[in-house]
Amino acid sequence: MFRQATAAALALVALSACQSEQQQSQATGQATAAIAPDPMTSRDPAPGQPGTREDTPLPVMQAQVVLERLGFAPGIIDGKEGLSTRNALAGFQLASSLPVTGKFDPATIKALAPWSNIAATRVVTIPEDFARGPFAPLPKEPTEQAELVMLGYASLEEKLAERFHTTPEVLRTLNPSSTPTDAASQAAEPEQAVYRAGQQLRVPNVGADAFDATTVENKEWAATMQSLGVGTSQPGAERIVVSKSAGTLKVFDNADKLVALFTVTTGSDKDPLPIGDWTINGKAYNPKFSYDAGLFWDVPDSKGEHLLPPGPNGPVGVVWIDLSKEHYGIHGTPAPHTIGRAQSHGCVRLTNWDAARLAQMVSASTRVSFVS
Repeated sequence: MFRQATAAALALVALSACQSEQQQSQATGQATAAIAPDPMTSRDPAPGQPGTREDTPLPVMQAQVVLERLGFAPGIIDGKEGLSTRNALAGFQLASSLPVTGKFDPATIKALAPWSNIAATRVVTIPEDFARGPFAPLPKEPTEQAELVMLGYASLEEKLAERFHTTPEVLRTLNPSSTPTDAASQAAEPEQAVYRAGQQLRVPNVGADAFDATTVENKEWAATMQSLGVGTSQPGAERIVVSKSAGTLKVFDNADKLVALFTVTTGSDKDPLPIGDWTINGKAYNPKFSYDAGLFWDVPDSKGEHLLPPGPNGPVGVVWIDLSKEHYGIHGTPAPHTIGRAQSHGCVRLTNWDAARLAQMVSASTRVSFVS
């Protein structure tokens, strides 16, 4: 059972969410360091103005970055027509009053044409403070994880992949010269490319990342959002609908217009999605996690109980959105590649960047429906 001190309650509240126990980590705390502008922020050409010409066309990735800007998240930006991209297309089609096919049909390609000047990729220079770390491999055992200050990124490569909503493999494909080719480097880091501060890097051209730090009271949360490439200007959510069968979370504004769609993981046979209508109790940013192996059906009890520190590689990622349904919440994940493809312990799970974006949309007045 989670224990969550939400931003709304400012107290410890007994919850059993996702069959474990969670505590608030500085949901309303203020960091003293100022949030500097992010030099890696996207810069889109004006409508009608020419965009950056790319040597190799990447049409699916280009559509993915446009769909994400419009609120219809394709999950991982990888240039592939996978499940999350089909869901994003279906959301865009529904919001645009097009036939819902989930495909790049002629009508959809025409509807996306106004954003054809937005490139699939852009080149950034890795800032020194972004590359500073610390980075360390994540221990597998909760006993060892509990001794850490933070469940942070294992490498700069992983942090860059989350910032640009992609995978290390996609970054390596876009930057083949960054992958070690000599035997010594491959022996030291067989699965990582080598990145450093000041290096120019081609990345997916993710957007919707314009950031106004004055609008975010919690500066630690502001730093997390900026690190994930999540902008401060997001539509307000009057209601959200999570579909078990579709594996999606839809966001509707106060005019009942569909303004966002995310692919989600919604539970399992042992921990099914609770069909019904719920409300939002509050939000916890960068939460700690109280791990109790005895509450997980797929973990040996011998793993014990441990209070795990916060961080993007924590069990619930960077944010916890607490629901009125006891035991349930909406949260991020340390494994973005599993969204929509693996089971959860009952909660609604998104990529860290999508969860952070959703957290900016919802409030205590947002209505939540779980449907079959």
